[in-house]
Amino acid sequence: MIDFKNGFFKLSPVDSSSVMNRIAPMIIEGEDIIASFKSGRDCLVFTTKRIIAVNVKGITGKQVDYTSMPYNKIQVYSVETSGFLDRDCELDLFFSNIGRIHFEIKGSFDIVGFNRVISQYVL
Repeated sequence: MIDFKNGFFKLSPVDSSSVMNRIAPMIIEGEDIIASFKSGRDCLVFTTKRIIAVNVKGITGKQVDYTSMPYNKIQVYSVETSGFLDRDCELDLFFSNIGRIHFEIKGSFDIVGFNRVISQYVL
């Protein structure tokens, strides 16, 4: 399992097709991808049912850890838009039994619009 105690991931938005080969075995019927992000070899995918974190391990990358975080376990969430000097936006999710997970999204990303989408599944 990914070490969520550190609670920090710096992500770049990517096209969902670029991560589909990694998460295809995890997707269930009726589950669609909302947004996808990458950080090095790892990726994070928001679907209509949950958040899937893919942690590629080792030198060869053959060992992969998949962590599934259902939206119904989120107790509190917060977004922070990018600013003039700080161009990254942020998403904080507070899960029961895990605690806070902080995502920093690099570059241009509509975090306010994304907040609306996430709200549909959390509230």
